[in-house]
Amino acid sequence: MSEPRDWDLRADELSSEAIARGEPTAWFDELYAAGSAGEVSMPWDRTVPQVDLRAWAERERPDGSGRRAVVVGCGLGADAEYLASLGFTTTAFDISPTAVEVARSRNPGSSVDYRVADLLALPEEWGRAFDLVVEIFTLQALPDPPREQAADAVTGLVADGGTLLAVAFRYAGSGNAEAGPPFPLGRDFMEGLARGGLHAVRLEEIDGPRWRATYRR
Repeated sequence: MSEPRDWDLRADELSSEAIARGEPTAWFDELYAAGSAGEVSMPWDRTVPQVDLRAWAERERPDGSGRRAVVVGCGLGADAEYLASLGFTTTAFDISPTAVEVARSRNPGSSVDYRVADLLALPEEWGRAFDLVVEIFTLQALPDPPREQAADAVTGLVADGGTLLAVAFRYAGSGNAEAGPPFPLGRDFMEGLARGGLHAVRLEEIDGPRWRATYRR
């Protein structure tokens, strides 16, 4: 049996095809399904929290007791499991049923509520429902449209007094920002996430180059 292909190469193919046919979110489950079938290595496969999330949490020391968190585009669940370990009642969702199935199977007995959900059509009861919203590399995976609609959805999850942590690849001023996904995001977009009653707390430029941005309502 031949070795699986690198998943990022297949991601380029599937995302280009999906965007071209006007279905910019369809490729996520197609890619995870290919990984689950062994056709490619498993996409975004990690068992530890994303480095910028961990560094932020170690600095801010959030107390999750009695508080709700949500992970946008949770993939295989590493970030959600980390937030649960900090005491948050954690919901994690992804548009990919395959990703959610793998996350559940990898974390038997987990307290995380894994859901299949579309960021562009979220349940109404999630509006302003979460004390901590974590969005890592999801908005930048979408062209615009529907990126702005997705941004409205992400910010709409933040409860009164709540926090949004957003991590994205940073546009450094060279190359084509529209050649993606991932689409590197500029300062204007990141500052624009301060919407709907959110205000920017800190916008950090991380080596990579990446943004790590914190907002509060």
